Amino acid sequence: MHELSVMRNIVRICEENAAGSPIKTVTVEVGELSGIIPSALEFCFEASVKGTLLENAKMIINVISPQVRCKECETMFNAKAYYDSCPECESSNIEVLLGEELKVKKLEVY
Repeated sequence: MHELSVMRNIVRICEENAAGSPIKTVTVEVGELSGIIPSALEFCFEASVKGTLLENAKMIINVISPQVRCKECETMFNAKAYYDSCPECESSNIEVLLGEELKVKKLEVY
């Protein structure tokens, strides 16, 4: 489960940016194609925040749906996997625009 190491990095990033203030909420964006399972990330949150500035914080996870562009016909569409083909021309030559991200989007401190 690599979500534990990912969550430890999220905690580190939050603490570095909180300037010593306790954190009330942290909003994280997780792309559906990122390889991160949001429920596993939530599970790791409790264990990772003990004794940190996030100990009493709430985590909000926003899941980002994949948006892709066909490189052949320029059609934009939602995809569920890297191997999805274009609904217009059936090409599999696609570019992922959204859906791979994993980022701390927002911190709310006390």
